[in-house]
Amino acid sequence: MRAAAINILAFPEQRDLIDQAANLLGKNRSDFILEVACERAQAFLLNPIFFDLDDEKFHQFNAMLDAPSGLNPGLERLMAVDAVWGKKE
Repeated sequence: MRAAAINILAFPEQRDLIDQAANLLGKNRSDFILEVACERAQAFLLNPIFFDLDDEKFHQFNAMLDAPSGLNPGLERLMAVDAVWGKKE
């Protein structure tokens, strides 16, 4: 048994669209909305582009981004290799 209610208001067109998709998947409206909302929330939370830092960590992060990069022999070797798509035959 579910323990918490989630109430939302939608335009009739939105409700109809949701109902159409839910019916195609053999789900009721509530199950469909909950499943899709949870999938979207997980995708957002796991997105490597978004991360939360306090002010101190944010300033440290920016300082690392602004600092000049050190030598990277592996990267230099990689960049010296001719790209396959750039070779003339």
